[in-house]
Amino acid sequence: MNTAGDITFIRAGGEPRDIGRAHGRALAAPLRTFLDDGLARLNHLTARPLTLPDLLPTVAAYRAGVTAALPDLAEEVAGLAEGARIGEDEAWLLQLRREIMGYSKVPTAGDCTTYARTTADGTPVLAQTVDLNGNLDSHIAVLETARAGSPRRALVLSFAGLLGYLGVNSDGLAVGLNLVLGGTWRPGVPPYLAIRHLLDHAGSVDEALKILAGLPLASSRSLMLCDPERALYVEHLDGELRVREAGPGGLAHTNHFLHPDFAPADELNVFARNSSVRRLRAAGEGLAALRGDADAEDHFALLAKEPLRVPDRGDIRAERTVAAVVIHPAAGRLHVRPGDPALSATQVFSL
Repeated sequence: MNTAGDITFIRAGGEPRDIGRAHGRALAAPLRTFLDDGLARLNHLTARPLTLPDLLPTVAAYRAGVTAALPDLAEEVAGLAEGARIGEDEAWLLQLRREIMGYSKVPTAGDCTTYARTTADGTPVLAQTVDLNGNLDSHIAVLETARAGSPRRALVLSFAGLLGYLGVNSDGLAVGLNLVLGGTWRPGVPPYLAIRHLLDHAGSVDEALKILAGLPLASSRSLMLCDPERALYVEHLDGELRVREAGPGGLAHTNHFLHPDFAPADELNVFARNSSVRRLRAAGEGLAALRGDADAEDHFALLAKEPLRVPDRGDIRAERTVAAVVIHPAAGRLHVRPGDPALSATQVFSL
């Protein structure tokens, strides 16, 4: 492990439990501090105080669902607990924070803007802001993982012990995401863990779609998938998937359902929807204006502008941009600006 600016970089390889142990050891002190800060900061964000005993039935239900569907990642969570010297229930809590929070009824300013495109010369790009509440830019890490028995490696952006959030693998598959709200959220595989599973096991967009179709996803999301051949988003709602392919200019997604089959089920509140529509329009216009050979800094210039960049309003409960990323899948490069992308420098991680 080494620390590059605000981003902790961790290389971990071997069996799943080995990878988890390395992750946990590298972050033992900050994860303990995070868990002790209002129960992983949940009590700064929820309407009523929570305790770990209160949440144990929920944690157990999700843990059972993940263990049944993705036993390797369940083993990795166990390794995370061992390495960080925290309880396994605490390690699972770190994976489940967003599922526990459920639908946010607080008017929000943003929750990620994502876009992707493939170009004629075969240089795909996926870029997005990461808009979260809870001041999570204080707990950013990048994991480079290499699983035993597989030549595939992955670079994964992580927050506060998450096994996955977004990233790219050595086959040239990149995965980003947006929160969308709809349907029934239930115990199953959280989308963050699903993304990590895709990076571990899928070598292309086609393979990722096939894997996603077989996963019992716990909650609604939109995932942006990009490889040298295809770029698309796939929306999930109540066990159903809907896909839209990128045209020649690429495509963008924010936080409302775009597929007509799912749009009537959208539960985003009106304030957040207005922000989502505004950011989608700005992302589409900005993407169309970028030249074909735009580099990472050109993309960051777009991501660092309002309304795509959501500024800090001084409220831990409000989403704000805590990172921005530009991924070049064919090159296996993850460019990250931690915190406010208008104020931070770019850090580059390569496979």
